Amino acid sequence: MKDKKVKKRFIAGATCPSCKALDTLMLYFENNVEKIACVKCDYAESQANTEVAQASKNDAGVIGVFKP
Repeated sequence: MKDKKVKKRFIAGATCPSCKALDTLMLYFENNVEKIACVKCDYAESQANTEVAQASKNDAGVIGVFKP
C-alpha cells in the first residue's frame, strides 16, 4: 500500500517563534490535525480539533472517570 503524501505549504511572511527566522514555517495536516513546523530549527506546534479542545476544558477539574 502506498503512503499518502502530505501536502505542506509555507506561510508567507510568518516568523518562527523559536528562532525568529522569516518565511521558514510550513503548515500541513497529519491525521486531520493541523500542524506547523519550522524547517530551520525543527520547531513544531499542533492545533487540536475544536471538539477535543472544548472537551478538555470542560473536564479540567476531573482527574479520571472509572466506569466498571
